[in-house]
Amino acid sequence: MTSETAAGERKPAQTGWRLVLANLRQPKVLVMLLLGFSSGIPIYLVGNTLGFWMRENAIELSTIGFLSWVGLAYSLKFLWAPLIDKLDAPLLGRWLGRRRGWMLLSQIVVAIALTGMAMVQPLEGELVLAGFALDQLLVFGALALVVALASATQDIVIDAWRIEIADSNEQQGLLTSTSALGYRGALLVTDSLILIFAAHIGWSMSYELMALLMGVGVVATFVAREPAASLQASATSHPKLLTPQGLYDAVINPFVVFFRDHGSWAILMLLAISLYRLPDFVLGPMANPFYADLGIDKETVGAVRGTFGLVATILGIAAAGLSAVRFGFFRTLLAGAVLGPGSNLAFSYLALHGADAGVFTAVMAIDNFCSGFAGVALIGYMSSLTNVGYTATQYALLSSFYALPGKVLKGLSGVAIEHLEVGRSLLEAYSLFFAGTALIGIPALLLCLILTMRRPGAGLNAPAVN
Repeated sequence: MTSETAAGERKPAQTGWRLVLANLRQPKVLVMLLLGFSSGIPIYLVGNTLGFWMRENAIELSTIGFLSWVGLAYSLKFLWAPLIDKLDAPLLGRWLGRRRGWMLLSQIVVAIALTGMAMVQPLEGELVLAGFALDQLLVFGALALVVALASATQDIVIDAWRIEIADSNEQQGLLTSTSALGYRGALLVTDSLILIFAAHIGWSMSYELMALLMGVGVVATFVAREPAASLQASATSHPKLLTPQGLYDAVINPFVVFFRDHGSWAILMLLAISLYRLPDFVLGPMANPFYADLGIDKETVGAVRGTFGLVATILGIAAAGLSAVRFGFFRTLLAGAVLGPGSNLAFSYLALHGADAGVFTAVMAIDNFCSGFAGVALIGYMSSLTNVGYTATQYALLSSFYALPGKVLKGLSGVAIEHLEVGRSLLEAYSLFFAGTALIGIPALLLCLILTMRRPGAGLNAPAVN
């Protein structure tokens, strides 16, 4: 394709790396990086990292597993996503617009609840509030649930903003990678650097620091431009949502449209998405308690994750992006279905080998590369399946299916290890558990193989088949 110059001459339109560089110069790319960072801050603070803090406070593995169920908020967000699609945020919506209003509100709530967690702390015993004696661990869990709910709401809006603000499929791919980079940067902070902070200033002050980092998202929200589609939607009268037709359009129609667009393949897509990261989710709550029981100190874990782990994550994200461009979404998805569960076997080996710094570093590098690759592969695939007009609801549906089975099963991960420990050492139980999480990735691999071989012309994403 060519374009006219002022002199009437024709010059080649930007393609390849020129197009990439032109997109990189757009402000929305920087905003996406910061929003991705904001999106990634809360998730480990109410998940895997929280397990380290709780295990150091002598909380049982089964309790740690059960508390991980607060993460179900991320999987059930499709229940309130229609409201986010159709209603402005209280007070802030009229000021900032529908997408940015909800962003700011959710970021403020996350910061307040994280501060509350830092003050309460995960300890057995009673906590006196306003003259009432409450179970301290229960109060702490309730605050973690508030963080998860607000964080899930932030994810709904940021995903919708990312999809709606893109001008082309190529730019959508760039924004997806940028978001993943910011998100992984946040995970670096909350999964590795926070362990170093906690070793020096304590867990409470570390969580207060994480609450302050939500300010990155606040800045991005003010800098961001409200998508045109959202501005048009905000002009719609709110009372229409309360009519039967309005409720149908907000709650039911996004799902009807999804199944209409993808036909008989829709169920298979949802099933593949729901099982894709199951091994990682089930393993997740036990990773940090495993390091504590293995005898690896917080500083070592944090240092390795922040160096070798970070490099491996970036390489995994880059590899997935290049693979998607060169081989298409489906083949990249297939590769991630192999790499993701396969990396869990490295944990199984580490449990039997013992606390060796070299082996631990290799395991971290393998896990971070595979997780980075599989995560980008799945996000890119899910983004390609949404329909403009129902972006937030449909993407929330897809991302909820992606996480729901894993979020349910991971709550039982501590119970599983405690049962496997009967007649074995604790580390042998960990090894068997990690090997089992790798095996549960086989169904997703088979489903991805079927999707890879689907016939051209079936559904919106058929052109990605090659």
